[in-house]
Amino acid sequence: MKISFLGTGAAEGVPAMFCACPFCTQLKKAKDKREFRTRSQVLIDDDISVDFPPEAYVHSLSCGVDLSALKYILVTHSHMDHFYAHDFILRGYKYATLSGGSLDIYGNEEVKKVFDECTRREMKEQVASGINFVTVKPFQVLNFGDYRVLTLPAQHGTMEDALLFYVEKGEKGYLHLCDTGALSDDAINFLAENNARVSLVTFDCTFLDATPKAGTRHMCIEDNMAILRRLKSAGVVGGNTKCVITHFSHNAQPSRERLTKIEQAYPVTAAYDGLTLEV
Repeated sequence: MKISFLGTGAAEGVPAMFCACPFCTQLKKAKDKREFRTRSQVLIDDDISVDFPPEAYVHSLSCGVDLSALKYILVTHSHMDHFYAHDFILRGYKYATLSGGSLDIYGNEEVKKVFDECTRREMKEQVASGINFVTVKPFQVLNFGDYRVLTLPAQHGTMEDALLFYVEKGEKGYLHLCDTGALSDDAINFLAENNARVSLVTFDCTFLDATPKAGTRHMCIEDNMAILRRLKSAGVVGGNTKCVITHFSHNAQPSRERLTKIEQAYPVTAAYDGLTLEV
């Protein structure tokens, strides 16, 4: 499996869109483009996109992604930085000649509402006929194409059933744990009961090395390590599993210098926009 981290920032981006704090002001002058972080998007084998942010088009240009060939989109939740539905009105008609077939979007009921609201005014029937929306909930097993997908509950507010995903192809498995607080025991048990074997796990590390408040919807590096230990204890993660941290907020000041120190102190790779890993 090929895992590409197209965007690695939290909702506001890094540097933050409207921010004039000293960190963001200085970062805007950086020559290393790895310092700049767009909104979160992960691509699996060029087939599956986990989330679809406002920068999806920019990601396609900067990372050489053929969005018309996308087969599946797994949406974690309805927040704008993870699901920018307006763009889907452009998938066909006079706007696009597609290289692939239909597109299947998997998301919760709130994501479906956002999709309907954002496309209602401008969606052409010729475009709508090529997009299938599949409403999903936590603790489901999905099978499509070459993939098996397990849906898990995220700890990310009470307004919707936010989701996490385990994606399996052959003997390789990718576990996506972004935009969530601590993983529940039920979620870990569900992974174990369904024989999930994780080759690469991506952690939400919004707060980096800061200590978040109890009950928060995001994590820090120590939270990540606590979940990693629980996953190992359940037999879901092994000694060769790659661990990646992403979804950084500008408030955590995630400069490459600081992230390098985190990488030296913990068994993780800090993702940057455009990073691709093979498992």
